[in-house]
Amino acid sequence: MALIYEDALAKEISSDRLCGAYLIFGDDTYLKKYYADKISDKAYGGDPFFNLQKFDGNADLQEVYDAVKQYPMMADSKCVTLTDYDFEHSSKSDFDKLCNLLCDTTDGCVFIVRFDSIEFDDKRNAKAKKLISSVEKGGGRAVKLDHRKGAVLVKMLTDGAKKRKCIMSDNVAKHLIETCGEDISTLKNELDKLCSYANGSEITKETVDLVCIKSVESSVYDYVKQIFALDVSGALKQLDNMFFMHIEPMIILYTASATYVDMYRVFTALNAGKKILDVSSDFGYKNKAFVLDRAKIDLKKMNREKLLLSFEALMSADKKLKSFGLEPRTVLEQLTVKLIYIIVKGEAVD
Repeated sequence: MALIYEDALAKEISSDRLCGAYLIFGDDTYLKKYYADKISDKAYGGDPFFNLQKFDGNADLQEVYDAVKQYPMMADSKCVTLTDYDFEHSSKSDFDKLCNLLCDTTDGCVFIVRFDSIEFDDKRNAKAKKLISSVEKGGGRAVKLDHRKGAVLVKMLTDGAKKRKCIMSDNVAKHLIETCGEDISTLKNELDKLCSYANGSEITKETVDLVCIKSVESSVYDYVKQIFALDVSGALKQLDNMFFMHIEPMIILYTASATYVDMYRVFTALNAGKKILDVSSDFGYKNKAFVLDRAKIDLKKMNREKLLLSFEALMSADKKLKSFGLEPRTVLEQLTVKLIYIIVKGEAVD
């Protein structure tokens, strides 16, 4: 499969040499809609009422088929879009129609198929692979648009701040990403808020902490940070903040547990004579390798026995949260105290 990514797609759109069909998927909803709109804006001519036809996942595939096969009305080109069609549960005849449309579009028509909420696994799903094969066979493009990573996101934020007459350093941009996550639409919204607040001045880490809404992951990391600082009151306060934000207790537990998994991976790797980069590569951390550096620092207060006791406490909390009659806040408050006790004393507490 010869997938293309954002850079190649952007160049193709700017060159005005569009293909007959585009199959767009990936984990970044903002980018998928952004580029699908850019393609459609260039693909149709004349009146959009006639030459820009949009279908959602509930569409009749025969109607989509007819739309693609019809010639443009009073123009040289038209565009047909289909979003979130449930190909996995469609009939064989409808699935075959979709494959044929991707493989053999009509001259003058650009057909865009986009998956936002429908899962599209290009590595393991046989039907997804067949759709990719069909669009490539017809000379179209299979486009995977995942979240922008690392330096690309940082540049987007610093350039965006500059356009808004504000100053943002690379380090502050990285802090914003760690605080709010990698979703582009979220970052753009937060950048707008920051620049409005800064009003032409420099944006600092303190500004980010004051103005921006933290992601669930960032909030839980702050909670774990308080645990490893042995600050019971600070950890319980952060836990209270997360309940105020209506974060699900199981999400708090699972995300906190993930930080202990990070530590255990680093612990076993270092004991085996490997490096942090090996862990990042073997377990697919990619641009989230910074969590491994944080795990390495936290490991200074841990050993194998403390890690195992911590996992036992986390699994016990998991069972309690899944049972009925127990107050989730109480379960997580007790877990907080137990995890700190393990770090300090090296033994479990009931």
